Amino acid sequence: MKPIWIIDDDQSIRWVLEKALTREQFPVCTFSNMREALDALEVEEPQVMVSDIRMPGGATQNAGLELLQQVRRDHPAVPVIIMTAYSDLESAVAAFQGGAFEYLPKPFDITKAVDLIRRAVSESQREEAVATETTTAAPEILGQASAMQDVFRAIGRLSQSNVTVLITGESGTGKELVARALHRHSPRRDAPFIALNTAAIPRDLLESELFGHERGAFTGAQTLRRGRFEQAENGTLFLDEIGDMPAELQTRLLRVLSDGTFYRVGGVSPIRANVRVIAATHQNLEERVKQGLFREDLFHRLNVIRLRLPSLRERREDIPLLAQHFLKVSARQLQVESKRLSMEALQALMTLPLPGNVRQLENLCHWLTVMAPGQVIEVKDLPPEVREQLGAAASVAVAGLAIAPEAVTSTGAVPPTGGIAAAGFGSASVALTAASSSEGDDWVRSLEREAARLLSARSPEVMEQLTRKFEAAVIRTALNFTHGRRIEAAQKLGIGRNTITRKVQDLGLESTDSEL
Repeated sequence: MKPIWIIDDDQSIRWVLEKALTREQFPVCTFSNMREALDALEVEEPQVMVSDIRMPGGATQNAGLELLQQVRRDHPAVPVIIMTAYSDLESAVAAFQGGAFEYLPKPFDITKAVDLIRRAVSESQREEAVATETTTAAPEILGQASAMQDVFRAIGRLSQSNVTVLITGESGTGKELVARALHRHSPRRDAPFIALNTAAIPRDLLESELFGHERGAFTGAQTLRRGRFEQAENGTLFLDEIGDMPAELQTRLLRVLSDGTFYRVGGVSPIRANVRVIAATHQNLEERVKQGLFREDLFHRLNVIRLRLPSLRERREDIPLLAQHFLKVSARQLQVESKRLSMEALQALMTLPLPGNVRQLENLCHWLTVMAPGQVIEVKDLPPEVREQLGAAASVAVAGLAIAPEAVTSTGAVPPTGGIAAAGFGSASVALTAASSSEGDDWVRSLEREAARLLSARSPEVMEQLTRKFEAAVIRTALNFTHGRRIEAAQKLGIGRNTITRKVQDLGLESTDSEL
């Protein structure tokens, strides 16, 4: 912690405050005049400054106010407490108008003085935490899938714009990373980026968190507090989970977006806000508008430019790149050698549903860095719940469908006897027979028998062989179902367009596909 500065030409005041603060284990530096403090400011900065108004070293007798003006101009994050006499009302008013954190009337109660300084320290440290958050370099956004390339292009197009952006997408897709990228590549890049999760703040505190409050606005409001809009001045305010914002605050936010002004809680003077707002949600705002849970006029104010982030299921080809990155990051944080995934483990991860998206993959990689025994991560090293999901992920792809290859005719059609025949697909038709639950497990038992046969024969790369057969069967069926239309097949399978194109080529399925 940086020291607290005491500036007063009265040695007894300096001595009393220094002893009291030292007893509370605060570091302290004392100065007898304004000039000494200004010289020290050239090489360091205090945590909090406590200064008398009337002291030598300034152009006027109110040297403390001159010092306050310079500190507010050059070191705006430093809280300044002004000491003044009871009778000096005009000076006290001037101190507040000049941006003082608080004033301390003389003679003062030492306990109350220390409490006031402690509050100023807390405010200063909170501001430092916010500043650190805004200046910390955001992790790189990784992605080679076509869906992510669309996102990158959108960020590029918006790079010189101040327009409001609404980012949508499932939880864990990286909405805050995209918001930070929009800020970093905008004309506001040198100003603060302030992030606030509106769902994480209790609704009775959210208003003060957003707009700040005046001293005495409510019980416990002992000092003036700047809200996130003021902290983000000239920069960007990112409002995450905007769909959960209470109705009364939606009205206040609409006012800011409409005319660019707001009031602190308990305030009577409007404050101008020069802030770019980026909002994000995983919810369907249109549906919430229909349900009366979200203001329609606010929705239209936010929905100037909408940027949808794809789920990880739509960009599975990025999983190897992301997993490698997260494993390296985890190793760097733990100061250990980075681990790597075997081909079998990587292929297994690419079949997982991953409802938590990139965040879930990141957490999984942290787990593997800590818990996997070797440097090469095998399928058996994956968490037990992940290994349980691997079979389930494969089951979902063909759940309830049984294909009887021996019943398929030379034209690819299946006689309608014994089941429900799929019709209308011409020469590429395939019969999908409605199966009972016991019949639906036949393919799993067949897969187990085939795996056992290959393992017994010591066949190399068993996982790769079975994976290729499985992928070929599912993609071939999807292409037949969609008359060979790749894009439609990819959408139904939940994979990317580039992925299905590459798989068709790698698996030799070009003859099945008619959309080149």
